[in-house]
Amino acid sequence: MLVWVIYDISDDKKRNHVVKICKNYGLYRVQKSAFLGTLNRNEWDSLALETGDEIDEGDSLYIFPVCDDCFKKIKLIGEGFDKDLVRDELGVKFF
Repeated sequence: MLVWVIYDISDDKKRNHVVKICKNYGLYRVQKSAFLGTLNRNEWDSLALETGDEIDEGDSLYIFPVCDDCFKKIKLIGEGFDKDLVRDELGVKFF
C-alpha cells in the first residue's frame, strides 16, 4: 500500500533517526518532513513501532495509507519532488 509519513519532531537527533528509518524502508523523501512510498502491512506496523520510539511529548508522526485511486487524485500545487528519484515506481502513478 502507498503510505505518507509526515512528522513534526523537535529533537534533531530523533528527527534524523526517523529520517534514517524511513529511508531504510525504501520511502522517498518528498519534503523535509514528509516521506512517500509503498509498504506491506507488516512493514507499516514495524515502521510505526520503530518511529514511535522516537516520539516525545509534543511531537507528532502520521502514517497515512493512500489507495491508488486517491493517490491519482492528489493535486500538486507548487514545486514537486525530484521525479528522477521516484520514477521507477511512483512516477508512473503520478503521470
